[in-house]
Amino acid sequence: MTATRPASPYLQPGFYDKALAEGRHRDIVGGRWDETGRVQMALLQAAGMTPLHRLLDIGAGSMRLGCKAVDFLEPGHYWATDASRALMLRGRALELANPARLPEAHLVEDSDFALPGIPAGIDYAIAFGVFTHLPADSLRLALTRLAPRLPALRALLLTLFLAPEDHPGVYRQADGVVTHPDRAPWHLTEARAQAIMAETGWEMQRSPAILPRGQVLFQGSQIR
Repeated sequence: MTATRPASPYLQPGFYDKALAEGRHRDIVGGRWDETGRVQMALLQAAGMTPLHRLLDIGAGSMRLGCKAVDFLEPGHYWATDASRALMLRGRALELANPARLPEAHLVEDSDFALPGIPAGIDYAIAFGVFTHLPADSLRLALTRLAPRLPALRALLLTLFLAPEDHPGVYRQADGVVTHPDRAPWHLTEARAQAIMAETGWEMQRSPAILPRGQVLFQGSQIR
């Protein structure tokens, strides 16, 4: 019998333990560390985020964005979730200029977008390179669960890989990444992505921004 392939390589048993033991806390979040973190910060600031706002970094990993956002925001205004709290703690210890600005309690292990303990007053949320590694059902679940938990949200930013409507199979993105409709890295058509967003109560617009690895940014808010 053929073993079932996990929806994401991050779901392989022991994935995080092995990577952390090997000192690869940066590598496993996709590489291009500084460039991608700078891109994320620029997108959030362009969306209106100021130091007074509260940010939720969904799928924060080892603080690729956090090492920049924590210094930018008022102390305690950065919150993060990830499937591995150990990975976030490693990033907090090794990548932050001043870890005291980020309480450990703000790093929340959350593999199913339930947002346990995340305050309702979050102003901005970003999920960068999260749904590129998960199937469409995970996007639907996340958007469904985020809506009631984040009533004060000004903007949600998320990235996807897209493929043309007439290209149902494997697709090579402009940046060279090969994506798939049925395994990681995952892609969707824009029509399907927009349908999921609308069905779950979100009004999201595609951004013209050119992002690392050919990801596409969607930005918007809940339908009031």
